[in-house]
Amino acid sequence: MVKQKVWNYGKKSAASHIFDTFNVLFLLFLVLITLYPFLYVTFASVSDPVRFMGHSGPLLHPLGFQLNVYKLVFQNPAIRNGYMVTLFVVIVGTVCNMAASLLFAYVLSRKGLVLHGLFTFLAVFTMYFSGGMIPTFLVVKGVGLLDSLWSLIVPGLIGTYYVILIRTALSAIPAEMEESAKLDGAGNIRILVSILIPLIVPTIAAISLFYMVGHWNSWTSALIYIRTAQKFPLQLVLRSILLQNEVNSTLTGSDMMAVDASRNYAMRMIIKYCVIMVTTVPILCVYPFLQRHFTKGIMIGALKG
Repeated sequence: MVKQKVWNYGKKSAASHIFDTFNVLFLLFLVLITLYPFLYVTFASVSDPVRFMGHSGPLLHPLGFQLNVYKLVFQNPAIRNGYMVTLFVVIVGTVCNMAASLLFAYVLSRKGLVLHGLFTFLAVFTMYFSGGMIPTFLVVKGVGLLDSLWSLIVPGLIGTYYVILIRTALSAIPAEMEESAKLDGAGNIRILVSILIPLIVPTIAAISLFYMVGHWNSWTSALIYIRTAQKFPLQLVLRSILLQNEVNSTLTGSDMMAVDASRNYAMRMIIKYCVIMVTTVPILCVYPFLQRHFTKGIMIGALKG
């Protein structure tokens, strides 16, 4: 009798099956329209330029597989310099972001802090109001960061929303753990580094991913603050290629002589797709390593108010 009741409880109705089928089809449709542009760029980047330009309609496979254009792209010194600049900003920037955010969140999570409410209000206030582009530019210029890679890191050193998530995760840790550590002679920094941080690793991993993606995709700060072409990050190089039609700079003089005039335009289009792939794939490879922490980290920082 008990088994029969359990079986009846688990049996789905016809309406439930229809609803599940609709959900699966709808999600597959969303995956298709989301994934196809990426697949289109991938297939186009390894296609033969002439065959690609003569193709019309959906692109479901490469048209004559070749990697010669990728070789030309990686021979471009602007792209190599852009990679080095972007890696510096991503690695150093993320470390600085997390260090500052953890310290700020730890301070805000201490209820005995003098003027705790005022500091919290000032932090939240910056989420909705800022000085604006011109005052920020004047500050960056005034402190001597103009045309420096640190201008891509310092102005956005702390993300208030991420600080709130970290503060909430720290607040969820029982205060008795900190008190027992203080009895053993541990200071605030030792408590934060040795006790609290290991307990919120999922939150740190998720927010680190947000900071990394933000640095990798950022180009407006470089457009405003950077003047030297050798200091352009990868996304700014990509912008120059896509919007200012500077694809010729990707080809050296000897390469241009080797490219037939009738294929020049087709080659430019393939180069654009190759550059998009070169600037997109590396950051996509980071996500699988942090994915298992992603949902758990956000939930830890969002459940406790």
